[in-house]
Amino acid sequence: MPHPATIRLLADLSEEQWGLFTRRQAEAAGLAWTTVARLADSGATERVAQGVYRLRGVPAADHLGLRAAWLQLAPEVPVWERRGDQGVVSHRSAAAVHHLGHLPADIHEFTLPARRQTRRVDVRLRRADLSDREWVDLGGLLVATPARIAADLLRDREDPEAVAQIVVDALREGKAHPSAVALAIAPYVTTLGLQAGDGTAALDRLLQLTRDPRRTYWVAQTAS
Repeated sequence: MPHPATIRLLADLSEEQWGLFTRRQAEAAGLAWTTVARLADSGATERVAQGVYRLRGVPAADHLGLRAAWLQLAPEVPVWERRGDQGVVSHRSAAAVHHLGHLPADIHEFTLPARRQTRRVDVRLRRADLSDREWVDLGGLLVATPARIAADLLRDREDPEAVAQIVVDALREGKAHPSAVALAIAPYVTTLGLQAGDGTAALDRLLQLTRDPRRTYWVAQTAS
């Protein structure tokens, strides 16, 4: 049976990490790797990814696999110390976390400032420099903004109707401002058959695809 002090230490460590902790975090807190392995073998913890564990008895968080994969990007850094340059949930994965649109998100997608590789077939790492305005902290998880998601998906030549649904959902829920979306997608409007740089026209084209009655209002908001 695990020592109560060990369980309390892991409970404190994982409290703000959705019940998760990494082996490196546990070792930094004073636990030997053999102790971490023994806890998993005994059933006190559950291994959810290589080097990432969940404390038993803690309700499983939504997007558990995504969160575990994100922790793997900087396994020594606790959630409350994470920065955008250590990895941001992006593309389809970010849309799923925001509950926007209907694109499947079977692959865990992240954006980092430096090129990295992974052996995981269910993880895709993208390279890009994101400003602090292009991601948000959602309960500790760093996630690309809806405007950035739309831009990334257009750049990847995703189905325009799918991107349009993400944009409309974000606007309806107040998760994005039309001007921010127009600015973000402006570099990729040629994928919609429009003149380069005209983000307002691109937003209008996307909204046309959804037939949303607030299209005219939202397009007018790009001037504010």
